[in-house]
Amino acid sequence: METRAPFIVVGAFVLAAIGAVFAFVYWLHNTAGTGARTVHHIQFDGSVSGLLVGAAVLFNGIRVGEVTNLGLAAGRPRQVDATIAVTSGTPVHADTKVGLDFQGLTGVPVIALEGGKEVGASTDTQTLIADPAAGQSMTQAARNALAQVDSVLADNAEPLKSTIANLKIFTEGLAKNTGGLDSIVAGLVKMTGGGEPANPKTIYDLSIPSDFASPKTPLKEQLVMPTPTAILLLDTQRFLLEPNKELPEFANAQWADSIPKMLQVKLIQSFENYDVAHAPLRSTDTPGINPQILVDVRSFQINTGAELTAEIGFSARILNKDGQVVASRLFQQRKKLDKPDPASAVAAFDDAFGSIATDLITWTANTL
Repeated sequence: METRAPFIVVGAFVLAAIGAVFAFVYWLHNTAGTGARTVHHIQFDGSVSGLLVGAAVLFNGIRVGEVTNLGLAAGRPRQVDATIAVTSGTPVHADTKVGLDFQGLTGVPVIALEGGKEVGASTDTQTLIADPAAGQSMTQAARNALAQVDSVLADNAEPLKSTIANLKIFTEGLAKNTGGLDSIVAGLVKMTGGGEPANPKTIYDLSIPSDFASPKTPLKEQLVMPTPTAILLLDTQRFLLEPNKELPEFANAQWADSIPKMLQVKLIQSFENYDVAHAPLRSTDTPGINPQILVDVRSFQINTGAELTAEIGFSARILNKDGQVVASRLFQQRKKLDKPDPASAVAAFDDAFGSIATDLITWTANTL
């Protein structure tokens, strides 16, 4: 009996192991997803490249079964019939959408089911029709897309050719005008406050005459002097150089006001030094109708010809109370600059303005 005891123990152990294996298989069959199944049929109209028996079946992204059979439909070479087995609780109905999906880096194909409007678990076998494009691979989809792009390009070959030619002309024009574009960009940068900080401007003003030869003829009437008229070029605070030329010394120099407004103020102040009681008023200051003296600025610049000269020129007309011209005259003065710099230019302008303002006041007094 002692020699038989080990064999009995070994036999009991083997029987227990076999029973455990059967128990595991039973558990797997009933609880691990291979329990009660419902079989459905799917019809694909086209290729199902890479789909194999045993491939997963997903319902709304959740695995519910696998493919159990694949075959070609008799009499329909394009059709592929697939049989799937899914868990009995899966709500597969006639309106369930069918397609192919690709999972993982290797792109393993699986059957993807998407629930429709019908609810409840399926109890009958369903025959589902897959989407016509379900079997189309990513490569085929790319080919179809490229074919469409090629068709569009072929249909629009001439417009595209014209567009490319116009772009070539445009880029050649940009290349020829690079300097101008740089100036435009620099101007935009300055206008928006970018770029290097600008150097501060030096402001200059005109001096007015104060000494007049005696005897002085008094002004008999109160005149009105509106702002002098001038072309747009003269409506600036910059030092103008003629012909159009740039001198670096004048880059940061400017007048205290625009040229027409500065002349108006300086001429009125000159009249005040001559006869403060009857000096002209600004047009906005007079309460009634008075005779007017109208000034039209013709020149106020630095001539850069054979020698640098400061030039001031304007016309003056005296109108009576009825607006009729009673006298008119042209005034012009030129004075030489000692050096090509703003200080010398202002000294020359002061000298020229003193002479021209004196002539204007004397002529006005004698005319009235």
